[in-house]
Amino acid sequence: MSELLAGQPGERRLFLGNEAIARAALEAGVALAACYPGTPSSEIGDRLYEVSRTGRLVFEYSTNEKVALEVAAGASAAGWRALASMKHVGVNVAADALMTLAYVGVKGGLVLVSADDPSLFSSQNEQDNRLYARFAGIPMLEPESPQEAKDMTLAAFALSEELGLPVMLRTTTRVNHTRGVVSLGELAPPPPPGRFVKDPFSLVMVPAVARQAHARLLAKQERARALAESSPFNRLLGSGPLGVVASGVAAAYVADALLELGLQDRVTFLRLGFTYPLPEDLIARFLSRVDKVLVVEELEPYLEDALKALAQSRGLTVPIRGKGEGLFSRLYEFHPGLVRRVLAEFCQMPHEAPQPLPAAAELLGRPLPERPPILCPGCPHRAMYYAIKIALRDLGVEGVFPTDIGCYTLGLLPPLSMADYLICMGSSITTACGLSRASGQKVVAFIGDSTFFHGGLTGLANAVHNRHDLLLVILDNGTTAMTGHQPHPGVTLTPPDYPGQPVDLAAVVRGLGVTQFWRVNPLKYKESLAAAKEAVAAQGVRVLLAQSPCPLYVARLKGKRPTARFQISGDCGECRHCLEYLGCPAMYVTEAESRRQLLIDPDLCAGCAFCVQLCDHIRPAKRGKS
Repeated sequence: MSELLAGQPGERRLFLGNEAIARAALEAGVALAACYPGTPSSEIGDRLYEVSRTGRLVFEYSTNEKVALEVAAGASAAGWRALASMKHVGVNVAADALMTLAYVGVKGGLVLVSADDPSLFSSQNEQDNRLYARFAGIPMLEPESPQEAKDMTLAAFALSEELGLPVMLRTTTRVNHTRGVVSLGELAPPPPPGRFVKDPFSLVMVPAVARQAHARLLAKQERARALAESSPFNRLLGSGPLGVVASGVAAAYVADALLELGLQDRVTFLRLGFTYPLPEDLIARFLSRVDKVLVVEELEPYLEDALKALAQSRGLTVPIRGKGEGLFSRLYEFHPGLVRRVLAEFCQMPHEAPQPLPAAAELLGRPLPERPPILCPGCPHRAMYYAIKIALRDLGVEGVFPTDIGCYTLGLLPPLSMADYLICMGSSITTACGLSRASGQKVVAFIGDSTFFHGGLTGLANAVHNRHDLLLVILDNGTTAMTGHQPHPGVTLTPPDYPGQPVDLAAVVRGLGVTQFWRVNPLKYKESLAAAKEAVAAQGVRVLLAQSPCPLYVARLKGKRPTARFQISGDCGECRHCLEYLGCPAMYVTEAESRRQLLIDPDLCAGCAFCVQLCDHIRPAKRGKS
């Protein structure tokens, strides 16, 4: 049984912020949840998928975030409570649906979780999605802890139904992946079947209907603004001539800093959790009782700008600061030490910076080994990159490599260096079209299987229709590996009882009009090299499908790893080809008695047997020997 279904009301459990959101959704009676996995949001979907196997709710891994939101919207229109979760850049994909869904409205509560990623721990940009809530005109809640993530998820469903609007729950990595104590509530019973009631002159957004819907949306925003004024998530704490405003995890840092600095009697703290629409009257009362204000918020000056505008409109002249020299940056996530320092300086408090912890190298007694992000040992993507690299070399052709979002983006680093341009999910194909058309160079684009279903289909159809010239290599490892091995429409190796119907990726490619097509197992070197040379040399749109499952996924599902291992036999000389072209992390060089020797780490060797096809000095290792 899933951990989310265990425990009695009133019990306290240690949950990740994402698990707290999933638990709250179950307590709220969510009937359908959909997501496209992406760090830092993935555990929400993964936990709800586990629960869905009990029949308590309907769950799906959707092909992309727009699809997830639209599926959730349909369920909501039939009266079910629904949740769509995604990482912050996923909201860009879902934005087309979101903007009009705000007009259409919802019936059953609909919560959109946007998991933002300050500091870009696993993302291609650092956008602040609070601006999306304002852009779409939908209410937004920002939790600062796992407990508040749970409380706000419950509140978001109720708020959504009260206003007839989707509600954004905007989290950040530090909340999503913090583990904290959470109090359990009562689990809701499985919901009854929904029912859709036809009302086309309210729900079908042709221009005449949309004009009226826009007016209704603005009226709902005014009702939401009134609710924000009395929301328990917007709190005015303490008293004093110095004002501090914060939201999200930054509010937790401020609370700690005020306590540590002994500033509770000097500071009036406005702690905001319901941050769109803002509680303007509450903020105006706050501004009127303090001498100056410091706004503490990660990323964009969303609150700071709003407070300055409100102060101007209300004739208040209190200085308001947040971003700027000596204050906070628009870059990266905050940490408690940073907030404490800036707050102390703002309040003119003597402040002694905490002693930095000893460097890890100092504690270890030697430099830490460098560990750049790299493809795993045994990864079939590395094998396919190698074959393409050798094919281009043998043909005397320079390649340009648009790439995409996934594990294979790690092909960016030497010695592979197989990534030259990247924007977002699905962009490898479309940017390849532009690069090829403009430059006439040989363009080889890479995309993963999950990403292909997410955002690659339309790009490939466009490439065929407009007669572009590119080689697309689909790196199909049979799962969404980067975010934790979630399934997608192309998977055939699935967890037990997974109900999804596989979609034949090769048939999809051919169905989009691709006539030049190769399918290889990249771990079979001669086969993949021969296909790569043919594909590189050809003209027009052609697709090379490189299919071999992610070894970590196979090990996870089957519970065992390959036992075969490989080693260097004798002195392999100085060619270093495998290091300079392949770069398997299991390979390393030692120096003993002024002699350099290439070795294979038996603990890292995945037994893929690719390297043994490249060099006569590599042999299977005997058991018990390295």
